[in-house]
Amino acid sequence: MDGKPIVPVPAPWRLKGTIYMVSFWAQAGKLPDFAYSPLEARSDFSNPVRSGEHLGGLSQFQIIRYTETPVGPYDELIVCPGFFKYQTEENGQIKTKKNARITRIYVSQKYTCWNGRKSELSLISEFWGGGALSADMCTNVDWNIPKHLARFEFNDLPDGSTTVQVYPHDTTDDVTETHASKSPFFQVTIQPLKWAPSFPLSLNFLKYIGIDASLVQPPLPSGDGSQKELPGTEHWSKVFPGQKTRKACIAWVDMSQKGAKEVPRAGYENFWPGLGRWQLGLKMEDADIEFGEPVYWNPSQPKL
Repeated sequence: MDGKPIVPVPAPWRLKGTIYMVSFWAQAGKLPDFAYSPLEARSDFSNPVRSGEHLGGLSQFQIIRYTETPVGPYDELIVCPGFFKYQTEENGQIKTKKNARITRIYVSQKYTCWNGRKSELSLISEFWGGGALSADMCTNVDWNIPKHLARFEFNDLPDGSTTVQVYPHDTTDDVTETHASKSPFFQVTIQPLKWAPSFPLSLNFLKYIGIDASLVQPPLPSGDGSQKELPGTEHWSKVFPGQKTRKACIAWVDMSQKGAKEVPRAGYENFWPGLGRWQLGLKMEDADIEFGEPVYWNPSQPKL
């Protein structure tokens, strides 16, 4: 599959896979340097003046093993450190809002990397005068998700636990990101609680209790990916990611990062500042996942 050309696969995407999730509380303010990939770290994507102040709050790490997607199976690591402030215009009024944002994310193949990042709307934006755009107005649009390539290693152990290590392409000082690092950026061991029964779970319920769990993503810089997998974008994007399963269970998650030497996070033994080694997490087996049609708007609309 790696030899095939990258082709656009527009939203919506409906996927299946197993989700491993840890929620934590992030402090507001300046994020640690490793919250962003080097490409996004040196761009407006991470600039609080251009892309919004970090407000912290409920945050998540997610590891997902996708078994069915529009671009084939792949693995994914998501770092979502809470909420960000931004401003947008509605009915001629400037309004301040906050939404969650993915700041760093790794995937195991180029097709999802390209399709998750890209947006080819510049000509359409000029025609529509820079207003809000939805996916039904145009083609070849997705979600401004700052994906980069990585190699994933999963190991299922006899005691029922699973270890995961993620070796990124963007920490090797090679701007073309041709190969994976020799040390992991992120590693965990996940142990489902044997005595706890499984249960159905849908994260979609949040919108019914008044919580907007949508992701709002700023424009992305373009990169020199060796497989042309790092396009940039010119528009903001908002999308609600749906996740549900009939078989969720509680798990212990070991967040120790011993041996992950290449990542510049000195002092963060358990990956994130202030995070303890042992965390309660969730495993969602055979989950249904959906990334719907996004809403876009021109950077001139959110006047930050």
